[in-house]
Amino acid sequence: MRSSMSQFLSPFRVIIIAYIVAMVLFSVLLYLPISHLPGVNVSFSEALFTSVSAVSVTGLTVVNVSETYSYIGVIFLSLAIQLGGIGVMTLGTFVWMLFGRKINLSQRMLIMVDQNQNQFAGLVNLMRGILFVALIIELIGTIILGSYYLRYFDTAFEAYYQGAFAALSAFTNAGFDVTGQSLIPFADDYYVQLVTILLIFAGAIGFPVLLELRAYFSRENPNFKFSLFTKITTTTYFVVFLIGVIGIWALESGNYYVGLEWHQQLFFSLFNSATTRSGGLTIMDVSDLGQATILFMSGLMIIGASPSSVGGGIRTTTIAVMFLTIRSFALGKDDVKVFGREIHPEDRQKAFIVLSVFLVMLFAAVTLIVAFEGQQISLSAIIFETASAFGTCGLSMGITPELSFPSQFILIILMFIGRVGLIAFLFSVRRKETKSHFKYPTERIIIG
Repeated sequence: MRSSMSQFLSPFRVIIIAYIVAMVLFSVLLYLPISHLPGVNVSFSEALFTSVSAVSVTGLTVVNVSETYSYIGVIFLSLAIQLGGIGVMTLGTFVWMLFGRKINLSQRMLIMVDQNQNQFAGLVNLMRGILFVALIIELIGTIILGSYYLRYFDTAFEAYYQGAFAALSAFTNAGFDVTGQSLIPFADDYYVQLVTILLIFAGAIGFPVLLELRAYFSRENPNFKFSLFTKITTTTYFVVFLIGVIGIWALESGNYYVGLEWHQQLFFSLFNSATTRSGGLTIMDVSDLGQATILFMSGLMIIGASPSSVGGGIRTTTIAVMFLTIRSFALGKDDVKVFGREIHPEDRQKAFIVLSVFLVMLFAAVTLIVAFEGQQISLSAIIFETASAFGTCGLSMGITPELSFPSQFILIILMFIGRVGLIAFLFSVRRKETKSHFKYPTERIIIG
């Protein structure tokens, strides 16, 4: 019995169960009356949706946080966001180490799965580094935004309360807010926008990248070299960000940007390109944008952030490996080289599997939601909302509260899968690998 149970509970399934438990737990906490403002009632389905959105650091909501939750409710929400942002195993490892326990092989395997790593070496140090870096960045963001918010709010408590939540939400790319209007009140404040963009970058670029940057600037190792992962993910992240800025600016130049000063257009483009990569915060009503921009931003949300980060989507390395593989094929090469290294064939296979499964599931989700909602909601809005949920971004055209529960439940599933990661999800449902004792004759088929 114990042997069969251990075989069933693979590390991938344990991680998924851990996230499910966390989501259910925070659903109960957010459903409690002490979590709500006086006179406000929240159904359990609304609490469940909010909990899944928080733990998956997405930001889609069916209620207005500032008009629904008390300070205690916001604390519960913040804990859920923090847990989801840095990962279940990161906090679990920290608590385990506080009690002086050693991290055994099975626990290291769970850490490896949760943080999307492919080797055991340095996992515990990685956990320490992630927690340290995350808390330091959030603290710095809280001090900067809280101090600046003193000009906007009547009391220091309110200013630092807003600043702390804004820093947490931006760094974890959670997309939640306690202003009731996201960052629309700061649409003309470039300082707040720039700090928020930097926090989004810090969370979405990936924890391994941040830790390598720390090692580089510390100069502890004079022979330090950046890994191929850091080179690829950083280059891809900022290339896609730049494409996003140019694309949004070009598509809206004859629409929303008409009559705006050049600097307003620039910061709208910068912020929207950054936030679509999993940030979820907004400085404008997204529904005011043109249909082409809505679809373009949906594509950016599908790409998402970097692996081992707080963000979701197919991830930057996936799109980079796919592009490099296609380029090599076009050049007549059978291998993929970049930055003086060769991409492993298994990683190339994973990239195409991730994109294929992602698009199939996205298409299925859009089709089902359209079937449930009929003609009441536009197709572009459904595509945008679905891409936002699956990419754990949180940008919304405001249709989520209007959706029926079956449609909201589909978004819940997408947010959940988006947080645990497609690779972890696929391995959790994958049957145990068995070796074939014979092979059939090989025959070519026509492709394309």
